[in-house]
Amino acid sequence: MTVAVFASVAPLVTVLVGVLGLAIGSFLNVVVYRVPAGISVVAPASSCPGCGHEIRGRDNVPVVSWLLLHARCRDCSAPISPRYPLVEAATGLLFVAVALFSVLAPWSPLAEPTDARGVAHAALLLVALLYVMAISISLTLIDLDTHTLPNRIVLPAYIVLPVLLLAASAVSGDWGAALRGVIGLVVLGGVYLALALAVPGGMGLGDVKLAGVLGLVLAYLGWGPLAVGSFAAFLLGGTFAVVLLVVHRAGRRSGIPFGPWMLAGAWLGIAVGAPAWDRYLSILGLA
Repeated sequence: MTVAVFASVAPLVTVLVGVLGLAIGSFLNVVVYRVPAGISVVAPASSCPGCGHEIRGRDNVPVVSWLLLHARCRDCSAPISPRYPLVEAATGLLFVAVALFSVLAPWSPLAEPTDARGVAHAALLLVALLYVMAISISLTLIDLDTHTLPNRIVLPAYIVLPVLLLAASAVSGDWGAALRGVIGLVVLGGVYLALALAVPGGMGLGDVKLAGVLGLVLAYLGWGPLAVGSFAAFLLGGTFAVVLLVVHRAGRRSGIPFGPWMLAGAWLGIAVGAPAWDRYLSILGLA
């Protein structure tokens, strides 16, 4: 596939990704509520917490149903939290942002494939990044709600992402990226494990497990994304903690969820890690 052909289908792909994001967002609402409660995300079907009526299919359309129902249950008029459509809309927008980055960012490994193998490679990496975005949204909300990063979400990523990334390497022939990913998993996971052991209570095992996942993805994309994404997590989380201390919203012993900052830092590394790292090396005269 030529660059011109790819560019012509990119808008359609972006729209489809956005629609997929809306649907995934609806499912993430279920995940965020049920996983911490230890309930299956598959059964039973979603129902109104007020009257217990099963939610009809026509009332389960992302964002639209909430607006048409005026934010109330069709059967008992109980209010429906605005969090539901906000999560759905945010997931759709973030999925679109990932797709646009993949196509438009000059340093993106997914941009402008020149043949069928390139398209397959880009498609596999896009699926991997969308998967990371989906678990990022669910883990962020759960960590903010419960201060936990559930194994039911983190551990499957150790299967899904290696399969997708190894498939991408098999298509492209870039086994160096796969090796980098393994190194990133071990190194970042090891750093967080050392921190957890050195400062008991300061870093949870959930953070350690998530670090391995993020290290895998970031290093697969390059050393720049790994370096920037890892550093940004501590910079963002530390800055937030200092602000809370200054405004007296938290004390020195307050527990502050770090998972959201790990994920935010990782996405910063994915988005701008490569050019930022190149610029840093250039300043040091190493590039």
